Amino acid sequence: MSPASSWVSLLQPDLLLNESILQLTPALLEQHQIKGLVLDVDDTLVSSMATDVSPELLTWLTGIKLKARVWLVSNNIKRSRIERIATSLDLPYIYGASKPSRRKLRKAVSAMGLPYEQVAMVGDRLFTDVLAGNRLGLFTILVEPVSQSSLLRKFELWSYRTLKQGLKI
Repeated sequence: MSPASSWVSLLQPDLLLNESILQLTPALLEQHQIKGLVLDVDDTLVSSMATDVSPELLTWLTGIKLKARVWLVSNNIKRSRIERIATSLDLPYIYGASKPSRRKLRKAVSAMGLPYEQVAMVGDRLFTDVLAGNRLGLFTILVEPVSQSSLLRKFELWSYRTLKQGLKI
């Protein structure tokens, strides 16, 4: 495998949900033997402009917590924002994670006490969430962003498709 193709494979999520995180069901977790979730926050759980979580997200999380341990790991450097969201969800959190760095993801997985292969990284971004999760050996799940107007997301997907086509993977 060439170095370029290995980078492309690091951008490949294990599971692609063409909908929001709310479509990630306990049954899907069981199917993939996932017992822990590391969740991105901005545009995965809530819009980057929102300050509160939706009632639908609270209901979803109640069901998910019955099947998996959950941590929030965000690149956002505003502690007050991530802390407010984490508190409203009653979840532990890490902010300023610098994904695709693996350091803070390791911290969350270690706190769960689970093997890496039983933990999924869930996020809306290829170059941060999926890349970080794949680099650490986690199961990676790419979801549609809460805010659909992300030019960065469109650029990431275009770049990924272009790389993949050019390498004939």
